[in-house]
Amino acid sequence: MKKFSPGTAFTLLLAVLGMGMAGISLSYGFGTFRRPGPGLYPFFIGLFIVFFSLLLLPSEAKSEDRPALLGHEGKRTFLLMVGAFCFWILLMPLLGYVVVTLLVTYAFCKIMKLEGWWKPLSVSAGTAFFIYLLFDSWLYIDLPRGVWG
Repeated sequence: MKKFSPGTAFTLLLAVLGMGMAGISLSYGFGTFRRPGPGLYPFFIGLFIVFFSLLLLPSEAKSEDRPALLGHEGKRTFLLMVGAFCFWILLMPLLGYVVVTLLVTYAFCKIMKLEGWWKPLSVSAGTAFFIYLLFDSWLYIDLPRGVWG
């Protein structure tokens, strides 16, 4: 009998969590087409998680066992990414969402070894600009502005 690989176990866990998310969101209500309720979005996100987990499950079950532990470079990359996310969360109230998004997206690009400085800078500036347009201009959602205002 073949053991579950860590990937298969994780995919099953995602499917169960997606079902739980969809189930819990039912109690919030869907609302109407004109005024969606708070349960509509989490319900469909939960369904998507379940759908794609079940879609991924057969390929995970057939895959060969892979080493569970990351190598030295993988651990370094993982810890740097976690550090960048912590930096993002801690400095957002101080510097504002757009500035921190610019800095952390640049850090992500460098951690993932995007060459040069022009490509990471253009990716991070484009991301920060799009976030500003999306939330501040189009959706009118106030993001933390930090010392800027």
